[in-house]
Amino acid sequence: MPDISAGRLAAADYGKNFSDVHPPLTAHEAVVESDRCYFCFDAPCTIACPTSIDIPLFIRKIGTGNVEGAAETIFSANILGGMCARVCPTETLCEEACVRNAAEEKPVRIGLLQRHATDHYLERHSAFGLRAPATGRKVAVVGAGPAGLACAHELALKGHDVTIFEARGKAGGLNEFGIAAYKATDDFAQREVDFVLGIGGITVEAGKALGRDFTLADLKASHDAVFLGLGLQAVNALGVEGEETAGVVDAVRWIEDLRQSPDKSGIEVGARIVVIGGGMTAVDAAIQAKKLGADEVTIAYRRGPAEMGASRYEQELAQVNGVRILHWVAPKRIVSEGNAVAAVDFERTALDVSGRLTGTGRSVRLPADQVMKAIGQTFVSGPVESGETVALDGGRIAVDAELRTSLAGVWAGGDCIRGGEDLTVQAVDHGKRAALSIHAALSA
Repeated sequence: MPDISAGRLAAADYGKNFSDVHPPLTAHEAVVESDRCYFCFDAPCTIACPTSIDIPLFIRKIGTGNVEGAAETIFSANILGGMCARVCPTETLCEEACVRNAAEEKPVRIGLLQRHATDHYLERHSAFGLRAPATGRKVAVVGAGPAGLACAHELALKGHDVTIFEARGKAGGLNEFGIAAYKATDDFAQREVDFVLGIGGITVEAGKALGRDFTLADLKASHDAVFLGLGLQAVNALGVEGEETAGVVDAVRWIEDLRQSPDKSGIEVGARIVVIGGGMTAVDAAIQAKKLGADEVTIAYRRGPAEMGASRYEQELAQVNGVRILHWVAPKRIVSEGNAVAAVDFERTALDVSGRLTGTGRSVRLPADQVMKAIGQTFVSGPVESGETVALDGGRIAVDAELRTSLAGVWAGGDCIRGGEDLTVQAVDHGKRAALSIHAALSA
């Protein structure tokens, strides 16, 4: 029988293991860190930020004691700046671009400074910005994830009335359901949702799904514009023998169950776990499995470390937490005993002379009590292909430079569009840009 059970740790260990992975800076630490910034002209860090936050400006404000002003600079560009400070891969965005790397190989800790400012503001304010006078225009936003929330907030600022339709029971999207628990502690995702909605003029209708409860035609008939922030709803299949065996789980759903559980000790986890994939979801699942008490956790990825979707920092974080990363292996079969997982058979991979990934014929077997699938998600296009439809490109929604779809009056952004990168900060950028385009169209 596979060794899968809950309550592997002492009660006190769960609180410790799922505490904040990055403790916030103290006020003194923030001032000292801000002094390391060169306040560059045409700052590379700002250019690297998908939402173009004026990073030198907000850091300068922290250094002069104007923490509230620093937060206002951040929120004016990125209303979800608090969560982005926690989950953005800053090591491959703003901090990678920091010129301090050239001299010291140690960038300014931009993410922690951003968190210092935004946390300070959220503790003292229930909203950001003042609404313009009501325009009488109504906009429907489908999806209450980062793209939808950012779009709704910007539209509300402009004076439009916004209704967000969310298929799940509450708003937040990836930030609420898909981020590792140790990255967003103390119910921060919902506190940030409340902060966004605090602007006024935004109504959330939870439990309402496109294609099930209403159609695009319905929304167009009752609203002046529509924004689609649908995200990705399905997980890619491994496509190997034994995938339906008991003990093979979807890593995204497993993370969701963990995030939504008030008692982490009640989450079942195997003693020996194999996580198949190389992105952030794989790393988040693997680290949390170790934090729940798994004895052995292995991430198995078909290519090398440079090709992993998870950043180098995230890979190192996994290893520091006791996760083994096995590269150049592709799953071939889930081995079962009595209809339960016993092991996973992999084939060693390599690049051929043309640079194409190929199997070597050599195999390796990893014993496992539980297998987690984390090889990416896919867009479910059915809801946008019935009735009035939007064009797709590569299996996702096609948009132009202003995020307009092929259907008049309908915009889209986030992971559901072609080019979406599964980044909260990019989704926020899409939502805000779409809102500005919608506002221009409604004001014409």
